[in-house]
Amino acid sequence: MTDSKGILIPTKVPITRRNALKGLAAAGGLIAAPGFVRYAQAESSSPIRIGFQSHRTGIGAAYGRWYERTTSAAIKAINAAGGINGRPVEVIIEDDGTDAGRGAEVVAKFAKQHKTDIVYGTLFSNVVIGSAPTAGELKIPYYVVSEGYHVASGKLNRWCLQPGITDVRAQVTSVAPWVAANLGKKITMVFPDYAFGYDHRDYLPPALEKAGAEVVAKIAIPPTESSFTKYFPQIPSETEVIYHVMVGPAVLTFVKELGEFYGSNGPKLFGFIDSLEAVDINSPGLEYIDGSHFWEGSPRYSQPNDTDAEKAYRAAVGIDDNGASVDDPKDVSTAAHMFGCWETLYVIKQAMEDAGYKGPQDRAKLVEATEALTKFAEGPEHPQGPKIFNGKIHQVFGIQNISKLEGGRLNVVHKTAIEDGMYEPEADYTTMPL
Repeated sequence: MTDSKGILIPTKVPITRRNALKGLAAAGGLIAAPGFVRYAQAESSSPIRIGFQSHRTGIGAAYGRWYERTTSAAIKAINAAGGINGRPVEVIIEDDGTDAGRGAEVVAKFAKQHKTDIVYGTLFSNVVIGSAPTAGELKIPYYVVSEGYHVASGKLNRWCLQPGITDVRAQVTSVAPWVAANLGKKITMVFPDYAFGYDHRDYLPPALEKAGAEVVAKIAIPPTESSFTKYFPQIPSETEVIYHVMVGPAVLTFVKELGEFYGSNGPKLFGFIDSLEAVDINSPGLEYIDGSHFWEGSPRYSQPNDTDAEKAYRAAVGIDDNGASVDDPKDVSTAAHMFGCWETLYVIKQAMEDAGYKGPQDRAKLVEATEALTKFAEGPEHPQGPKIFNGKIHQVFGIQNISKLEGGRLNVVHKTAIEDGMYEPEADYTTMPL
């Protein structure tokens, strides 16, 4: 479409299942023709710039690597289907080192030097909490793909949103009844000694108590610890279930040492897959965890009932049926978390189009448009499952998966309902000024 002077006028490409699937096909390599998308050349067709705060180094590096791959695939799909408001999207990446102080510096760099429209991508809670004040001060939307309760609790500010992945409070509230009913009533918790671990410590016990179980011990371990055997004698002998959630490069060591300590006679195990994210479950020394259960956001292994959208998403991000890179079977993904990057980018797209976003002057409108969203249907944009978004606390709620390790793979044995993880909001960001 052109005006009277022959200048191309960009047209908005609506979000439809057909367009989203078209983008998915392109991201998965099914559409490869050059020039597939023709963007208008008017000034308003300049790229939308997303500042990606990535954990390229530090204890979150494995997540950062796969968050980047997922982000690249999603942006490819979005651009193949027409971009956002008819404009292409580009991503600028800065490494935050999985460090809170550096994270704040990166947010400032995006806003002042790169002049990105938004900041996006962060996982580790220490980085989110350390970066959030800077996002608020500079009034730049900060879309995180974390899991901590820090967003929903109201302790951050109105510029911080988590619309593409559920938080720990919802996750543990969802799975606690199943743990109590199927594994045991006396649980010892082993968790990392920082904000993410504290969310497990604070919200799992009341959920278990409501289900008729109890936590008999809480063992906090520094996330930089490299050996764990010295902590295991703290586990009470009455323990029936060890609930473990560890992070960082030493997770494989943690699980191996736990097996060496107990052998085949220990308590039952229920782990958050964080304890084995990016780790080959069939690694030597992990044989003893066969038969144990894990929480997964999105399943690592393909499942018999995978939807077409899930299959297309996995192809687009480049993971095989075992959840490893299609290019290297030893390169295991962070599948339980990285789907949140894909889904968050589609939420950003939807909110920008609802707000008629044109540039940084519309950032406040973008926050308000995100807050106005309520539901996301399962499909190409949300392959993990349907979700409900609460704009007051800037937090999304969705299903959780409980998987059993058997035969060298994780098989989903239970899916929670969205309602299983919902809780009474304690905050309302919409009352804060922008």
